[in-house]
Amino acid sequence: MEIRIAGTIGESIVDGPGIRYVVFTQGCPHHCPGCHNPQTHSFDGGTVTDTDKLTAQLKANPLLKGITISGGEPFCQPLAAAELALAAHECGKDVMVYTGYTFEQLLSGRVKNAMALLEQTDILVDGRFEETKKSLLLKFKGSSNQRTLNCKESLKFQKAIEMEL
Repeated sequence: MEIRIAGTIGESIVDGPGIRYVVFTQGCPHHCPGCHNPQTHSFDGGTVTDTDKLTAQLKANPLLKGITISGGEPFCQPLAAAELALAAHECGKDVMVYTGYTFEQLLSGRVKNAMALLEQTDILVDGRFEETKKSLLLKFKGSSNQRTLNCKESLKFQKAIEMEL
């Protein structure tokens, strides 16, 4: 399946727990002031690639704990991102997703096909980046309003369940 990305990082230790393969999706409707990745905002930027190619890169490194899907906004391409996440699970990797939407917004049904990606997500960092709440002391997130959620438990109970990493 085609996916528009801003780029990838083959091995990262700052985008989630363990060594991670990171995919930065291209396109974001949030345009948060102070965004860490403003080059990912345009829906026309980046490059179009295939999820099979990205999956092959993920599978090629046995040291990886998981995949992190960031952005841009992964929920603007939820079906392609879900395909990547499913492939990661099939090879024993965990899945972390960053989104500017809140879990509640994604659960509401207003974001088309959000459930496809939510169902394949283990760790969800939700909420827009807020520059006034920025802190370099936060683990794997940029501002204190963002939550790190156990996505499986959150879906099970239909409410946001936070977790520590």
